[in-house]
Amino acid sequence: MSTPSVDANAPTLRELAVAVREGRRSATSLVELSLERIAQHDDLGAVVALDADRALAQARRVDLGGAAGLLAGLPVLVKDNTDVAGMRTTYGSRWFGDAPPAGRDAVVVRRLRSAGAIVVGKTNLPEFAIEGFTDNPLFGATRNPWAPELSPGGSSGGSAAALAAGLAPIATGTDGGGSVRIPAAWCGLVGYKPTKGVIGRRDVPDWIDFDTDGVMAARVDDARLLLDVVAGPTPGDPSALPVSLPHGTAPTRLIAAERTDQLGPLPADVGTAFRSAVAALADVLHLTVEWWAPEDFFPDGSPDEDWFTLAAAEHLAALGRDRVAAGAAELHRSSREFLALGAEVGIDDYLTARRRRFAHIARIDTVLGTGTLLVTPTVAVAGIRADGRTADGQAGLLPPEVYSTAMQNVTGLPAVSVPAGTAGALPFGLQLTGPRWSDRALLDVADLWQRAHPWPLTAPGHRPFG
Repeated sequence: MSTPSVDANAPTLRELAVAVREGRRSATSLVELSLERIAQHDDLGAVVALDADRALAQARRVDLGGAAGLLAGLPVLVKDNTDVAGMRTTYGSRWFGDAPPAGRDAVVVRRLRSAGAIVVGKTNLPEFAIEGFTDNPLFGATRNPWAPELSPGGSSGGSAAALAAGLAPIATGTDGGGSVRIPAAWCGLVGYKPTKGVIGRRDVPDWIDFDTDGVMAARVDDARLLLDVVAGPTPGDPSALPVSLPHGTAPTRLIAAERTDQLGPLPADVGTAFRSAVAALADVLHLTVEWWAPEDFFPDGSPDEDWFTLAAAEHLAALGRDRVAAGAAELHRSSREFLALGAEVGIDDYLTARRRRFAHIARIDTVLGTGTLLVTPTVAVAGIRADGRTADGQAGLLPPEVYSTAMQNVTGLPAVSVPAGTAGALPFGLQLTGPRWSDRALLDVADLWQRAHPWPLTAPGHRPFG
């Protein structure tokens, strides 16, 4: 694999925060830089709301010695399905376009602020975080800084586009079916979904067993720092890990698979990029690759199909069946199709799929054991148009064969997407999945990969933040 031109001298999150704490950089100048770049690249559609006055006021307090922390003075953008006190949360939907300002910060926002970060605004997402591309009836589409005619992915696409364009050093994401990893892959970023329970959840998610906050960053070290800030239990989340996340051990076995579910072959460009990346990773880890076929993984059913059954039914229930029926005309076409799937799920189908999760989890826990690394493509297509249309012009809810990320949400396993070359016009993401609670070891592998195969910190024509 070729080594791209990288911005080796661009400051890391740690370095920027140290510079602020030591008075060598001002928080005010960093917030002003973020606001300036957001305005300069408004055509991307990445940022949908600003809190400029409060951000600048907080930055001035930091500069007067009023705050410290691991992220002191660093601007942060928050995905618009996550509450920020004093700002509305729209979920990218006309239904919530006039929502009142949130009364409190979400768990992750509170932890970022406690570490000294400064919220400057909110980022775009597909309506209700349902899709793998970012477009909605309220704010329109977000464009990929690598190729503006294409999507950055979703559902954390606004945050990914903002990071890839250098609009802010930190942007939040959530992951219920790949929503951190998919846009990270198409925007050339690290995208990390933790083991379920690593980051505590305060309110009941729309997708009860699948949703978690995740981390996106330009560098693995930045992702590690953000994990240290946002990880930890919270009252009300029975799945939260009550102890410190263990360090884990290096993998001793490497399994590679084009897919873990029988959803058809990979497109040629994706398959070529994947095989090249797997060979390079095996060299980095000094491990022999075991190639598995999709049918080797889950003999008791399809985690991908069960994801659609459970997520669609739970989302319909969360929004309200009557409200969806009455207001469907205001929704994005993908939302309508997804919620219509939920309306077709009977109680027996729902409970059967929930029970089948235990078989899926037992199977993958047995396969991975304590030392196996599973490698797959993060996304099974090279890109889609900004409005969500695939290469053949298909519109509407993206089909399951586009994705390679739902299994990790169904089973609760940790996974990280790392840049591994390109496929078509966009970066290609290599997805690494490890055993339960192996999050730190998984990030160690990602760090080894980045050291051996560095990648650009931003899209061409954009500058890293700092």
